[in-house]
Amino acid sequence: MAVQIDETDRKILAVLQEDASLSLDEIARRVGSSKTPVWTRIRRMKEAGIIGRHTVELDADALGLEACFFVLIRTSEHDAEWQKAFLRSLKSRPEVLEAHRLAGEIDYILKVRVRNARAYDAFYQVLISEVKIYNVTALLSMEEIKSTSMLPLGLAEVK
Repeated sequence: MAVQIDETDRKILAVLQEDASLSLDEIARRVGSSKTPVWTRIRRMKEAGIIGRHTVELDADALGLEACFFVLIRTSEHDAEWQKAFLRSLKSRPEVLEAHRLAGEIDYILKVRVRNARAYDAFYQVLISEVKIYNVTALLSMEEIKSTSMLPLGLAEVK
């Protein structure tokens, strides 16, 4: 069950999603509150698991990771051992930014970020050497239209 948040919590989360490096004083100012209640709310939301780790957003292109592939995977294997090996392989690969198990004809979709097509091929060769895969389709993203990790807080439950 989702933890319910109120309008002040939502404002705090919106500010943190925009810039988690802000001082507590600045967060409180932006949400129209004082520091202590804001700190208490942030701590409560951390304890509830609403707020996770704090990270820094990096520019993939600036770091030379210019190729983004969406990899569609179909497998004929569905037993627990295969799935364990597959998940272990994915988790060990830093190129895999996201992995989702799907309903429908495609079993998994991966978001893979690499330098170029050769680097993708190296990733692909390692993956198929580690686990048996029935079919792999790689789609190269030509342009990133929108990418965000910011959740739509307007859709969150409010008490």
